[in-house]
Amino acid sequence: MNPVGKALWFIESHFASDITLDDIATSGCVTRFHLSRAFEAATGRAVMRYVRGRRLSEAARALANGAPDILAVAVDAGYGSHEAFTRAFRDQFGVTPEAVRTQGNVCNIELVEPIKMNESFLEDLAPPRIETGKPLLVAGLSERYHFEHSEGIPAQWQRFGPRIGKVPGQVGQIAYGVCFNNDDAGNFDYLCGVEVTDFSSLPADLARVRIGEQRYAIFTHRDHISAIRRTWNTIWNKWLPESGHQVADAPVFECYSEQFNPTTGMGGVELWVPLKS
Repeated sequence: MNPVGKALWFIESHFASDITLDDIATSGCVTRFHLSRAFEAATGRAVMRYVRGRRLSEAARALANGAPDILAVAVDAGYGSHEAFTRAFRDQFGVTPEAVRTQGNVCNIELVEPIKMNESFLEDLAPPRIETGKPLLVAGLSERYHFEHSEGIPAQWQRFGPRIGKVPGQVGQIAYGVCFNNDDAGNFDYLCGVEVTDFSSLPADLARVRIGEQRYAIFTHRDHISAIRRTWNTIWNKWLPESGHQVADAPVFECYSEQFNPTTGMGGVELWVPLKS
């Protein structure tokens, strides 16, 4: 069973108790960083948001079935007060716990049901090359996203595209999509940019990220860019567990060469996964 399959089993068996991201990662025999990336690649969700959604969904069912004590339901769902539970419940479903109990059903809310893993991986993932990447200074446009709501990334690239070749101090024509500053809630920063010689002459609207020297496994995604998630899923949930390598807590990035055509979405992309030495 891959790490996400193990994590899902653990979550479904323990979400009523006080489990942490570290607990879930340990159940999958991987680091929390690895699990966060693998879970997103496989399910499109953040780990702890999924846990919260499952707890609140079971709470909603209990309320719809007439649970008499909302505070008891809140405590069972891991909340210490009626107020905290109500706030989380409304954020999740758009209605209050009282409303669900009064109506006696969950027909008008979207419950988070158990995920059934789709374990279809690429059959022909080529072995990566392993190399130590040089330090990089990357400058471009940066936005903060959540794993479940990253639809804005293509538009971000569209905004940055006309600036490629015009960034002060730009080195070459390779573009980089860098994921960094991940947190436990599933948020991350995504910077689309180019390598620069230094940050001193950049305009104020360009963000910057410094990538240190790091050992990487480098994969090539040759299909249409829209299919990249399946390649990432295969890397995180099949290749890494079978490889004996451990992922490092460092930026993960995509490398777009001059052969990549943003109009057709073809041309190949390199996927750089940081490894512990």
